[in-house]
Amino acid sequence: MAEDRRLRAVVALAQAMAAAHTPRESWRAAALGACVALDSTFGALSVWERERGRLKVLVNAGQRAEGEEEFPESETYPVNRFPEITEFLHEQWAGGGEPDAWVETADGPATDGHGYCHQRVSALRRRRRGCCVVAPIVLHGRAWGELYVARPVGAPVYGREDADFAAVLASVVAAGIAQTERLEEVRRLAFTDPLTGLANRRAVDSRLDEALERHRRDGVVVSLVVCDLNGLKQVNDTLGHSVGDRLLERFGSVLSRCGAVLPGALAARLGGDEFCLVAEGPPADDVIAAAAELCVRAGELELGAGVACGVASTGDPIGQVVSGRRLFRLADAAQYRAKAARSPGPVVAGRDGTVLRLADSPPRAPQDRRRFRDASPEDDAEAREPWSEP
Repeated sequence: MAEDRRLRAVVALAQAMAAAHTPRESWRAAALGACVALDSTFGALSVWERERGRLKVLVNAGQRAEGEEEFPESETYPVNRFPEITEFLHEQWAGGGEPDAWVETADGPATDGHGYCHQRVSALRRRRRGCCVVAPIVLHGRAWGELYVARPVGAPVYGREDADFAAVLASVVAAGIAQTERLEEVRRLAFTDPLTGLANRRAVDSRLDEALERHRRDGVVVSLVVCDLNGLKQVNDTLGHSVGDRLLERFGSVLSRCGAVLPGALAARLGGDEFCLVAEGPPADDVIAAAAELCVRAGELELGAGVACGVASTGDPIGQVVSGRRLFRLADAAQYRAKAARSPGPVVAGRDGTVLRLADSPPRAPQDRRRFRDASPEDDAEAREPWSEP
């Protein structure tokens, strides 16, 4: 019966981690699943950050002690206070062996061999826990971190069988973490431009939808900067596409730097020579200042011919904005105006008299770079008459 119960607990743990949609959900599922499987009241998952020489707690689940946060931002421990991280968690299987789990109590070690650490004993006493079992998590053949499960004072102390089962649970957790990391990588690639490392159009659309929902609900200012890198075709034609790619990468870095002054701004490459910034919260004037700085820095690049930049912000008199498509069309029109006028700085929708009309009557001439993004059938009707620069 005990074997059946433990098998069910392993299956439940694996299923819970597989159902998680985010790393945090996966960590919580791992810690809580281990708690249930080992008849415990508290579980934690920690990762070994080698480059910083520390053990970082990712999640505290179950009955937390005073001061313990579920997802702590800064609960870390130097590995020199936990020598088993660099010794036991590595050397035990470096020669072909398997990682093992161990038990400690508030009175000292409860299992033989490596693993005893007075720091853990002190922590048990301080947090009024009677015993814990620690199981190393191995991922891709390397120590990744540890699974820590504890019982309160007065509860039965874990035995050797519990420690062995904790090691099994840790291997299930490792498999779940590997799956989560693969899914996160897929998500990252789905929302990232592979050349520049910036966000892509899919990420921009998602961010704009969320930001405009907060704008409608709370009045948060949402701004969009759309820019077109001038001179890319000439660079490609005369120096080659590899040099053109370097120009795109360099401009992407400049865009990221300028966007960093706007808290939480998203820098993205829309495709080809088109880039954008999405800002949520900063006033329109701050966004325009960042766009102006972008224009200056783009003009200083060794290659290319600067940038044409358009800005649309709900903080300006641009009318009701109910969708990201509308904000895009306004920013596109401003950018088009900047390109046509060879403006050295950004053109701003609502502050340039022609942009709003231009957004609603996009140009149709064959030589135009493109019609404004996602024009609707209603707009098509308005745009049948040729548009000319006033």
